This record gives sequence, C-alpha cells and structure tokens, in this order.
Amino acid sequence: MTRILIIEDDVGIRGNTAELLQLEGYFVSAASNGRTGLEKIKCETPDLILCDILMPEMDGFAVLRHVGQDPDLKRIPFIFFSAKSEKIDIKAGIDAGADDYLTKPFELEDLLTTIEKHVNKQKILKK
Repeated sequence: MTRILIIEDDVGIRGNTAELLQLEGYFVSAASNGRTGLEKIKCETPDLILCDILMPEMDGFAVLRHVGQDPDLKRIPFIFFSAKSEKIDIKAGIDAGADDYLTKPFELEDLLTTIEKHVNKQKILKK
C-alpha cells in the first residue's frame, strides 16, 4: 500500500485530503507543520510527500531542503500543494526541487493523477 504524508497546517484541508486519499486506498499520515512533518518523514519514510508551503515553525521550502540533503530521503517524490498560484510561485517550487506543484483548491482527479504519476515513476526507478 502506498504511504503518503500530508504536511498541511489547515486542519480542514489536511483532514479532507487525508480522507479522500484513504478512500482511494492510500495509507495516509499527516502533520500540522513542517517541523513535525520532517520528523514523520524520518520515522515513517513515506512513498510520497504532499506539502503546503506557508506553515508555522518550518515552511515547505525548509522541509524540502532538509529532505533533499538526506540521501535516504531525497528519492521520495515531493509535491507542493499551495494556495500560492502565480506562475512565479510555481516556478519557485519546482526550482527549489519539488517534483510537482498543485494549486489549492485542486480537483480530486488532478491530485490522484499527480500522485499516481510520481508513484509509478518511483516504482520504475526502484527496479
């Protein structure tokens, strides 16, 4: 079962996204800020990370930097999902090393397609 970690400070978005993904058959864990999310990444080693950008304690860019510096973690697909939807914001996320970028609000179909694309790519790379 694919394990997804959601790092999102908005309790409603975090809970709704987790529930939708669980209904689709994913094992989901969640963190309410970047610092807690980073701890969970190190303990749980998810198959994919969905991370907000603007969060208390540690923002999404800091989480991405920490993940990218760890040889055991940097292979995990990292997807920003954020309300920051300007082209410059998306470019900044991708340039920072994120594998993808979804803007909120997003459609479930777009979320699932993005997740599957990166999970399938990861499976091919592991072979």
